[in-house]
Amino acid sequence: MEPTSLSFSLSVAAVIGGLIMLVGGGESLIGGATRLARHLGMKPLLIGLTVVAFGTSVPELFVSLTAAIQGYPDIMIGNVVGSNIANVGLILGCSALLATLRLTIQEVWIELLLVTCGSIILMFCSGYGMFPRPVGVLFIVTLVSYTVFTCLGSFTGKNRQESSEEPGKKMGLPLMLALIFFGLLLLAGGSNLFIKGAVDIARHFGVSELIIGLTLAAIGTSLPELASSLSALRHNESGLLIGNIIGSNMFNLFMVLGLTGAIKPFTLSPELLHRDLPVMLAFTLILIPILHRNSGTRRWHGLLFLGAYAAYMYSLI
Repeated sequence: MEPTSLSFSLSVAAVIGGLIMLVGGGESLIGGATRLARHLGMKPLLIGLTVVAFGTSVPELFVSLTAAIQGYPDIMIGNVVGSNIANVGLILGCSALLATLRLTIQEVWIELLLVTCGSIILMFCSGYGMFPRPVGVLFIVTLVSYTVFTCLGSFTGKNRQESSEEPGKKMGLPLMLALIFFGLLLLAGGSNLFIKGAVDIARHFGVSELIIGLTLAAIGTSLPELASSLSALRHNESGLLIGNIIGSNMFNLFMVLGLTGAIKPFTLSPELLHRDLPVMLAFTLILIPILHRNSGTRRWHGLLFLGAYAAYMYSLI
């Protein structure tokens, strides 16, 4: 019994240590990214949709690739689908509950359209029972094209902004990049440490691989988004926050699933089509009328998201 007890204790320590690294990494990433946005003249929304969103989704990419290559497709797909649900239901829900977030539908309609289309294609693949390699390649090409055209359109000399920091507190470009890089390292390392401990704990209690992916793995790899979103909230960057959520979901679908499927096509459980994928699509679609009617979110939207997420988690029990 002693080895099991020691292993379980180490797993708990890994979860706690991973959480600490995630919080520190989120703060470092947001601090560097917001300064870089002003330095390059990019809107915080664009930084959220690209640099921060892609950076905080690196844990999902690493975990999914590892799970797929090692022969655990249920953990991989559960991680992606569960993360997308948690990003809106849990993370955006918590953020909207804490403060009113301002963003118009016109600013993110392309991204919401891409996430919606990607979700529908994934549902068709689930009905077929397989995610084929051509769909994976299509997903990668779509995301790369979006990123290139969006970023190229933002870099104009006229858009360059002066930093609002005090002269004595101005930060040079190398230090900005160092903050972002250090934040990404902490996020990746903290997420993997958290997942290792969380999955060991879940298996200790005999939980299925799909449920592990949809719950512990999904929430664990979404913690960078939560830490980054809370930091963006503290910096009063609503656009960066919502952009981070939508961009992360877009990255999870098109790059994580796309790259995994291009390397190794994987099977899809019928349970996903009957329960999880409709929930993921619904969480995306509900953002459209909310942003259209309110130009952002209200506190009661946060309660709505959290309540819906709690109901979904209850359905997994």
